[in-house]
Amino acid sequence: MNEQRVAHINGYLGLLITLCLLAGATWLGLHDHYVVTTTLVVIAAILLSSLTIVNPNEGKVVTFFGSYLGTIRDSGLFMTVPFTYKQTISLRVRNFNSQILKVNDSQGNPVEIAAVIVFNVIDTAQALFSVDDYEAFVEIQSEAAIRHVASEYPYDTLDDDDQLTLRGNPTEVSARLAQEVQERLQVAGVKIIETRLTHLAYATEIASAMLQKQQSAAILAARKTIVDGAVSITNDALNRLASDTGLTLTEQQKIDVINNIMVAIISDRGAQPVLKVGK
Repeated sequence: MNEQRVAHINGYLGLLITLCLLAGATWLGLHDHYVVTTTLVVIAAILLSSLTIVNPNEGKVVTFFGSYLGTIRDSGLFMTVPFTYKQTISLRVRNFNSQILKVNDSQGNPVEIAAVIVFNVIDTAQALFSVDDYEAFVEIQSEAAIRHVASEYPYDTLDDDDQLTLRGNPTEVSARLAQEVQERLQVAGVKIIETRLTHLAYATEIASAMLQKQQSAAILAARKTIVDGAVSITNDALNRLASDTGLTLTEQQKIDVINNIMVAIISDRGAQPVLKVGK
């Protein structure tokens, strides 16, 4: 079932016609024309039952004895089909803040995650008739989508710079979440405008251990960078000594030079120079 427009006219014009009918009925009643008077009053009552007020950014869903006739989206006073049930539905942009959910990321680590979903209704017929309660449907399906998307990515990694992570790529993860939620809410006539992660952390029971793991991985990565730089500097120093000064070093002397340079660069503390004298 898709939204459609229902026939309606300006309500002020309809109200004017109704008042004219009531005035005519009153005048005829004074002249003892009771049958015509009763007829005009009944017609006026029917017209009054068809009046409805539509506020800005709202829609009136019109049903006639269980049959969907259409929706009025224009704001103002309108006259539509008599004896119909007119149900109001908001078209405003709304937020849904999910609870903090505990899920496992793609590596099996428990993480806490929450998101805000910005949405609005674009099809009133689907929102009212395709699902039981579209607001509750948005909440349940959004949380299900958050759980599913969180399980597709690792929380963080230092091994693969090209891999998307929950912590390192919030924009990409939010875009993936918006796509997932939109697919789930398409049936309810709801459009997802934006999604954003509002909370992301390791679960309490492993937060301390994962922090130590991250620190260890960062230290190892830094050490590797330092060692690579030290090897490059040492190689450059030996080559320049040979080319600029013509100095020829024995294998043992090269080992001593390499050892001294590597210790000076890699050591956490200031290195003390050692001078070798004599033969």
